[in-house]
Amino acid sequence: MEWWGAAPAGAPVPFGVAGRRRPAPVVLCAAGMEAAVMLEVKTVEKPDERRDFPRGHLEAVHLTGLDFAVGTFEPGWRWSESVGPIAGTKSCEIHHNGYVVQGRMHLRMDDGGEGEVGPGDVFVCPPGHDAWVVGDEQVIVYDFAGAMAKDYAKAP
Repeated sequence: MEWWGAAPAGAPVPFGVAGRRRPAPVVLCAAGMEAAVMLEVKTVEKPDERRDFPRGHLEAVHLTGLDFAVGTFEPGWRWSESVGPIAGTKSCEIHHNGYVVQGRMHLRMDDGGEGEVGPGDVFVCPPGHDAWVVGDEQVIVYDFAGAMAKDYAKAP
C-alpha cells in the first residue's frame, strides 16, 4: 500500500514532487482487497458509437466510469424538431454537463428559464428543456454527464 508522504531513500517516485508519492488509485473489492484501476485512453477521433439525427450527430466514447459525448449541431437544428421525435418526449430529459467548443446555443427550460451558451462556456442543464442553434455557425459541445453518451437521440 502506498502512502502520501516522503519516499524511502533511493525509492522510485512515480509521480509528483521528488521525495513525495501520490496514492495509487484503487477500487475496494468485496473481500477488502485492493485492485488497481486500469488506465484507459480512447480518442474521440475513433468514437465507440455515432448517432445521426436531422441537422446533427453525436459521437460517444465509453470508458470505465465515464461516458463522454461530442455533440455537433448544424444551423437550423432544434431539439424539439430534430431529436424530440426520436426521444418521444416533449422536451429533452437528459442532464447535461457541457463545454461549448464553438458556436452558440439557446436553452429554454420547461419552467420558462432560459439562457445562451457560447465558446468557452461550461454549463449544467437539468432535464426538461429545449435548445437550438443560434446563428449560422455549427455548434460543437463536449458533454461529460454520461447520460448524453448513453441515451441521447435513442428511441425509448
